[in-house]
Amino acid sequence: MGVILGIDIGGSSTKIVGLAPDLSVIDMLRVKADDPLTSLYGAMGNFLSTHHLQLSDIRHIALTGVGSSYVEGDIYGVKTIKVEEFPSVGVGGLALSGKEHAVVVSMGTGTSFLWANKGGEIRHLIGSGVGGGTLAGLSSLTTGVHQYALIRKLCQDGDLSQIDLTIGDMSKGKVGTLPPEATAANFAKLAEDATSADKMRGLVNLVLQAIGTMSVLACRTCGTNTVVLTGALTMLPPAHETFELFTQLYGVEYIIPENATFATAIGAALYSMRRDR
Repeated sequence: MGVILGIDIGGSSTKIVGLAPDLSVIDMLRVKADDPLTSLYGAMGNFLSTHHLQLSDIRHIALTGVGSSYVEGDIYGVKTIKVEEFPSVGVGGLALSGKEHAVVVSMGTGTSFLWANKGGEIRHLIGSGVGGGTLAGLSSLTTGVHQYALIRKLCQDGDLSQIDLTIGDMSKGKVGTLPPEATAANFAKLAEDATSADKMRGLVNLVLQAIGTMSVLACRTCGTNTVVLTGALTMLPPAHETFELFTQLYGVEYIIPENATFATAIGAALYSMRRDR
């Protein structure tokens, strides 16, 4: 059949994508990564069973992500190609967004910033330890919640005016080009009666704004105004609102593609084609 499996073993979850021979997507699956090998074999078994596939139907497996270092040799005798994570992120981000070039940001446990173009150049610009792991840890510390689904749910009802200091709190008008609603300092206005939802919204805002700030600097470095956002944090309800503010402030276009959480797995599958000829 010639199915290609792209598998991204991340720090907190494993994503698997199946591509048909014409490179169309068969399906995508995400499982929690309690440990790399368990999540890998669990995700793969689930995918094969769900789609009634045999190992003989698989052309090859493209493996990427930090957890791929725990895997040696071929998986179940199927040709297994290890693909570096950064090329996977870049190729996947461009493929999902349809852009010719962009700064591609992978918002996972940490965050990586890459320059990618369809001419084949993929360059790691910088990485940050601020990401989903930061959000989960700080959330557990301040609210007792660490599960991603609960973080997503709780932050929707939060009020940032109970948490963040804005330009408008400090000045009657703009400061330079910054509007009154722009954040002056995260968590600098923490109210005594702030709820867990308020604090969660503040944490999400802190992490997303930190990533947004670094992405603007990455654009300035590369001479572009296009950012493709990938990874689990794209699913946070405030993400679109947060990055829309960055668009207004800095003129940077932010794209959150459909299936952005699977960009690295898709990119690994597509990039592996270059090594399976």
